[in-house]
Amino acid sequence: MFDITALGELLIDFAPVSTDEAGYPTMAAHPGGAPANFLAAINMLGGKTAFLGKVGDDAFGKLLTNTVREAGIEARGILKDPDYFTTLAFVTLDETGDREFSFARKPGADTQLTFEELDLSLIDEANAFHFGTLSLTGEPARTCTQKAVAYAKSKGKLITFDPNLREPLWDDLEEAKKQILWGLEQCDVVKISDNEIEFLFGCNPEEGAQKLLNEFGIQLVFATLGPDGCHFANKTCCGTAGKVSGIKVVDTTGAGDIFGGTAVREVLRASAAPGDLGKDELTEIVRLACATASLSATRFGGISSVPTREEVLELLAKQ
Repeated sequence: MFDITALGELLIDFAPVSTDEAGYPTMAAHPGGAPANFLAAINMLGGKTAFLGKVGDDAFGKLLTNTVREAGIEARGILKDPDYFTTLAFVTLDETGDREFSFARKPGADTQLTFEELDLSLIDEANAFHFGTLSLTGEPARTCTQKAVAYAKSKGKLITFDPNLREPLWDDLEEAKKQILWGLEQCDVVKISDNEIEFLFGCNPEEGAQKLLNEFGIQLVFATLGPDGCHFANKTCCGTAGKVSGIKVVDTTGAGDIFGGTAVREVLRASAAPGDLGKDELTEIVRLACATASLSATRFGGISSVPTREEVLELLAKQ
């Protein structure tokens, strides 16, 4: 049995190592993709996960598939497409480590996944199902994702969702908003950023969290606040926790995904359903998830930046 199965993109993040006098970066390749980063964090905590997706039948696709296996993630749901290249994401960073993305995905293999190709046993064997919006940017992956979510819901699985807005991948931001709102209508637990709440609703994270609970019927909201931690809310409580000090950020790529994976892993192990968890338990979940994400931001990449539990506990002891 798996704790969670995720569907979505598996790609290469190219992160800058140095910049020449003309401003051109020298880049290093790192394995990534939001759902894969999410699952890698769960596995590092001792969880059991599976991945559904598609890569190109090329060198990067083979490397990514091997990396997923090495991370302990079940990889039999990863398909190789000979007609499309593995998606590449080129990341440039500002002085604070914040990212700007440029994608080679026109289209990428991950966008070509169809529902008929899915190994549905990986959903059947999981307690929860996770998805994001990069698989909703176009067809056929959009219909595949919609059908997979419907299938998981029909099997009684807990549904988790990360909007993971990447504006360059959308031809129309109104369509992006429409697809994110659809995702929010499907899920039980959401990890959403303060910027995404502003994009959707034009309000602050606290107001956005209450809107998600009351108007979308979501059980548990994690609204991340960048370096200021995370606001959490369910029908029993709300609060803000997890601000981490004393670290040097070099690359925030994957940090939100790693927060989400850590938080969801702890929610699945918690004493009650997501909507019934109390403030003390949620505060500890958020503290652990924020510390894990913060440590990942001291390293480059997504999957490869996930810290060990021992490293996280050491950081928490210093806070």
